[in-house]
Amino acid sequence: MSSKEYEFYNEIKNWDFSKINYKEEFLTDWDLFDFLKSITNEDSIVLDLGTSGGEKVLKYFPDCKEIIATDFSEEMIKTAKMNLEKSGRKNIIFKVMDNLNMDLEEDYFDVVVARHTCIDPESIIKLLKKGGYLLVRGVDKEDSVELKDYFGKGQAYNDPVSISKIDYDNIINAGFFDVKLTLIDGVDYYKTKEDLLALLLKTPILDNFSEIDENEILEKEPIDLNILDRYINDNTCDKGIILKRKYYGIVAKK
Repeated sequence: MSSKEYEFYNEIKNWDFSKINYKEEFLTDWDLFDFLKSITNEDSIVLDLGTSGGEKVLKYFPDCKEIIATDFSEEMIKTAKMNLEKSGRKNIIFKVMDNLNMDLEEDYFDVVVARHTCIDPESIIKLLKKGGYLLVRGVDKEDSVELKDYFGKGQAYNDPVSISKIDYDNIINAGFFDVKLTLIDGVDYYKTKEDLLALLLKTPILDNFSEIDENEILEKEPIDLNILDRYINDNTCDKGIILKRKYYGIVAKK
């Protein structure tokens, strides 16, 4: 992660989406947490990269031997540790760490999970035991593309290659095998304009954020509310304000 990217995400800080009123529907049958549970047991050791406040780990990760969950943000790890204390779980360790500069034991983990975060597959493969899995879930270039078209900008909007292909190729080149990429379609329905705006303020969906050009200026830009109003007027149904989502999942084996 570049220093610019670090500063961009660290400025956001709050990755808690629990107070945003929305419903999501998935059109693709692929669930990272279901797959994780299918390949782990009580003796498994799991690493979670980009854990944020630890909410997903505490709610969805299996009760296995050990889980190490990391995030580059000290604020997020503070939140995760508070959440851990409330949960009463004993098999989880939260720590501050940069995904691109990891200080962990090699050949140690049965599974490495990377959710909506940058990865270095060459470093990850060293951490996995032989036969171990890498599970990735990310937001693709075409995510929220209808909304991005209204604004004429957004995360990876001008990148010539999809984020899923970049990750897939890098994972292959790192030496993983049996690599499977699944493109995931979904739809979010936001109850109010304020709910959709809260999402956009917490994420880089509408920011000029390139996944390829490291020289791109990364900064949170003001959202033109007049354009947002036009989008909402054109994309509202009885379920709420429509936002079409494009994710991807990757499963790879060492």
